[in-house]
Amino acid sequence: MDRRCPAAHPDDPTPCVGPVVVTVLDAYNAGANGCEHHGARLLASLDKGRVYPLPDAPDGSAICVFTAADTLRPFCWVDGPRTRPDQLSRAENRARDLPSLASRSGDLPS
Repeated sequence: MDRRCPAAHPDDPTPCVGPVVVTVLDAYNAGANGCEHHGARLLASLDKGRVYPLPDAPDGSAICVFTAADTLRPFCWVDGPRTRPDQLSRAENRARDLPSLASRSGDLPS
């Protein structure tokens, strides 16, 4: 098996995409360096995670990881039904909350 970046979860079967360009930290400042692909998957699986570019990373690497993580479900390589908020992506949870926000605010369409 090819060696993968430290951000790749052992159960995630996907290969790295590109070089290691970011550090992803959890709420306790434990972290791992990763390629954009595994960095996004790790960030999506963390509560209160953060992403930072490595010094030699291309411009926008951390933004790419952050943006991708928003649409990924936590532990996205795990099969099975996903219905609870903690099993959905941040984007899916925002979309679920939109109707309730609209009904409470005169600024949003209903």
